[in-house]
Amino acid sequence: METKQENVIRADYSEIMQKSYIDYAMSVIISRALPDVRDGLKPVQRRTLYDMYELGIRYDRPYRKCARIVGDTMGKYHPHGDSSIYEALVVMAQDFKKGKTLVDGHGNFGSIEGDGAAAMRYTEARLEKLAQEVFLGDLDKNVVDFVPNFDETEKEPSVLPVKIPNILVNGADGIAVGMATSIPPHNLGEVIDAVKAYMKDSEISVRGLMRYLKGPDFPTGGIVVNKDELKKIYETGTGRIRIRGRVETEKAAGGRLKLVITEIPYTMLGANIGKFLNDVASLVESKKTTDIVDISNQSSKDGIRIVLELRKDTDVENLTNMLYKKTRLEDTFGVNMLAVADGKPETLNLKQIVEHHVDFLFEINTRKYSTLLARETEKQEIQEGLIKACDVIDLIIEILRGSKNREQVKNCLVNGVTEGIRFKSRTSEKAAAKLRFTERQAAAILDMRLYKLIGLEIQALEAEYQETMKNIAFYKDVLDHYESMSAVIVKELDAIKKEYGTKRRTSIENAEEAVYEEKKMEETEVCFLMDRFGYMKLIDKNAYERNKEAAHKESRYIFCCMNTDKICLFTDGGRMHTVKAADIPLVRFRDKGVPADNLSNYDSASEQILYVAPVSRLREEVLLFVTKASMCKLVEGAEFDVAKRTIASTKLSGEDALVFVGSASEMEQVVLQSKDGYFLKFLKSEVSSMKKTAVGVRGMKLSEGDYLEHAYLLGGHQDYTVTFREKPYSLNRLRLAKRDAKGVKPRV
Repeated sequence: METKQENVIRADYSEIMQKSYIDYAMSVIISRALPDVRDGLKPVQRRTLYDMYELGIRYDRPYRKCARIVGDTMGKYHPHGDSSIYEALVVMAQDFKKGKTLVDGHGNFGSIEGDGAAAMRYTEARLEKLAQEVFLGDLDKNVVDFVPNFDETEKEPSVLPVKIPNILVNGADGIAVGMATSIPPHNLGEVIDAVKAYMKDSEISVRGLMRYLKGPDFPTGGIVVNKDELKKIYETGTGRIRIRGRVETEKAAGGRLKLVITEIPYTMLGANIGKFLNDVASLVESKKTTDIVDISNQSSKDGIRIVLELRKDTDVENLTNMLYKKTRLEDTFGVNMLAVADGKPETLNLKQIVEHHVDFLFEINTRKYSTLLARETEKQEIQEGLIKACDVIDLIIEILRGSKNREQVKNCLVNGVTEGIRFKSRTSEKAAAKLRFTERQAAAILDMRLYKLIGLEIQALEAEYQETMKNIAFYKDVLDHYESMSAVIVKELDAIKKEYGTKRRTSIENAEEAVYEEKKMEETEVCFLMDRFGYMKLIDKNAYERNKEAAHKESRYIFCCMNTDKICLFTDGGRMHTVKAADIPLVRFRDKGVPADNLSNYDSASEQILYVAPVSRLREEVLLFVTKASMCKLVEGAEFDVAKRTIASTKLSGEDALVFVGSASEMEQVVLQSKDGYFLKFLKSEVSSMKKTAVGVRGMKLSEGDYLEHAYLLGGHQDYTVTFREKPYSLNRLRLAKRDAKGVKPRV
């Protein structure tokens, strides 16, 4: 029995991984995440539209269930899961996300406030007229290449013959591997004008194109406020567009005013509207503004309407500027005009996008008119044959009656072969021998019906022939002359602009940076309380005095400070987090407060708070730092008066951690306690004063495996008792020793 020889290929593992990852990355970039510059569509969008076209779900026909569309698309063209297909379908139907919707949705397709669409089994859809006529209209004219689908059972278009630069009209966004695209939507009419300007002068600059295409036109309206920066953005294909919502002032009852937001930045779509409302509420709660009495979202299907009721004598301009600075009422849209061009991802400027599209327009129109010319030429051949046949119809009838089968007649009409055919006269046979119809003409003659011999029908045939010759001349002219092709394309673009063009929704201007005067907070003394769970709150000083006993019983840290102060939180990880006292809610004594995690970078899951103090007090203090590895140092508290929210409060080596931070200003002695029960008491003066970035000096000699658990500060004749081995032990009983000694194990 012959054994099959194995062919073992040896390869380096890293090379295989590298090649596999590159293949995967390119697949994501080209086949999923990035749009094609020619039709501005990602593969999932292109396949969904084509599938709807194939299913006959046209704009003038009834809606069909989205589940039907999604299932058919997934089964035939896009085997990547139904959620991605349905999501693409939904977005193409949302007029608040797209400059021009391509799908006409029927049912719940989500809202501008972030509500999701209903499940695909409930919603219905059909193609928009724009998508059908401008995106899919010429597919029957061989204008684009068709490629096999994933299992080679169907054919799908490699690109749709879109007649407008859809990548500009509807914009695009997508995240690939190592790259992302973000293109804002633009006004259809302006985009078409820019294309026409380029066709008239291919040397036109980006600045020249921007005379026609002013800038982005977001479906949510709003105001672009950095007009002067747009030129650089469109020249490079990257940049940041600043957008503001549109704010109007209305009069309310009692002489008050209302700020009404009627348009929002495009970036505020969805859940960010709710976040904006929360941000405004937070400004009121934190007393950043006292001008807003009430806020309500009165938006409906008719549009956005967010109403802020104001106090009398409010400085409206200052408040509006505050909203621009402190909320997403002014936001930035990051532009990165990345698309697949000539089969590879490329960042394109405005002119390059228009150039690619115009080249594509000429390509699809060349293929379209070549196909139409071939069809008309074929029609011409048949019409000439029928006209010629009408002139010798008696002879053809004689051939038909004298022949035995169809093939015999066809052979006579094409090649003049008369053998086997019975003719009435020798003259007829000679005339038949001279016939030279083409194969196609002979087939048309044999299929011709008798009513075509009526005089009027013959006249109509001649008129059709003249029309065909006129079309052939027109198509040849279009294919042979650039100017004629351009005129045809421009005429088509003008018709699209006339039918589908709309007014610009987004204003473009240069606006000054929003500047507002922050009202100075009235400085008052408050009491800070933090419980053992890390919840912080401020209470009125009088409330503290009334509840002093309960406050000290329930709270871990208590001190009085000014509401303009900053609170410093020192953690065992060697970090210090700061929180503005103004950000901590001023509440009633019995209210819970907020977790420290919510107001700072502190993470209760990985850190533990060791010491809390206001900056105003720290400036006058000296802090003692003690680590698990017995490193000690004294640091001036003024070093922690910083602007950053989080800094390193000390330098830690390896796996070391802080076990103690505390004020040592009025203390004289330090006591260290280790895990194995050793205590060491020495004078504070033996600990060096250092910068916060220093490691420190050794406080106690530790045995292998031992580490410090606690540190204590003693002052004068103060009696300090701790619990040791479940019994009280007075630290004053310890004999004073020197720093860097081993310590003693007390007897209890």
